Amino acid sequence: DDATDAVAALLEGSRFDGHVQAVLLQGIAFGGFNVVDLPALAERLARPVIVVARKEPRWEKIRSALEKVPGGAAKWARIERAGPMEPLAGLWVQRAGIDAADAEATLALHARYGSLPEPLRVAHLLGAALVRGHSHGGA
Repeated sequence: DDATDAVAALLEGSRFDGHVQAVLLQGIAFGGFNVVDLPALAERLARPVIVVARKEPRWEKIRSALEKVPGGAAKWARIERAGPMEPLAGLWVQRAGIDAADAEATLALHARYGSLPEPLRVAHLLGAALVRGHSHGGA
């Protein structure tokens, strides 16, 4: 249950900290239900955080699943605190520390092959290569 701290720690104090202008996440949760607190992350890093998904999540299924895990109510509260997902730049987006117009411009600026921002596409390819030796084309 440390996703917010873990993501912040990747950037804080790194040699890239001064160069990163926004944080892009593909999904609000890591490893299943390790949910990022979007507003807290944006405030802690003092920069915008944008979560993207290709399609709108099925919130009722997520909430139902969270009811069965320890700390599920707190995890669901973090999802609600992030605000509703909205369609922007061909994706579904949650955002903190940035308005809709600037979020859309940021996503459009970084999209080269389809609507998924290039930094997320490349991160998926690298992660898949490290874990499986190749990607299955889901990026």
